[in-house]
Amino acid sequence: MTAAVGDTREITFPALTRTMFVKYAGASGDFNPMHHDDTIATQVGNPSVFGHGMLTMGLAGRVLTDWFGPESIRRFQVRFAKQVWPGDVLTARATVTEVRDDNGATLADLDIEVINADGVHAVVGAASCAL
Repeated sequence: MTAAVGDTREITFPALTRTMFVKYAGASGDFNPMHHDDTIATQVGNPSVFGHGMLTMGLAGRVLTDWFGPESIRRFQVRFAKQVWPGDVLTARATVTEVRDDNGATLADLDIEVINADGVHAVVGAASCAL
């Protein structure tokens, strides 16, 4: 695997659905009703249910694993910037910011982002992957 500063990969995912949120809840064990019960979500002022932050982080991770493979990830951190909603179309993007030597291993440092169709960031972060 090779990578150079400025290389970018992205994946655009199909529109999010309530069913995706419920499936993620089952897989993660996070059954907070804000993610699947419109009545409760709207009672506290949300327009509807919203996606798990870790679901959005997982979409960010997908661009890394598709590009470098899961075994290559050495660091992966994000900040949750905005909620995601049913109907949102999200794009996960990773951009190489540096290629460096780390005790004999070559690592690519990357900026990570997940944005919605309006260009609003849902997740921003960074990762390092072994080449």
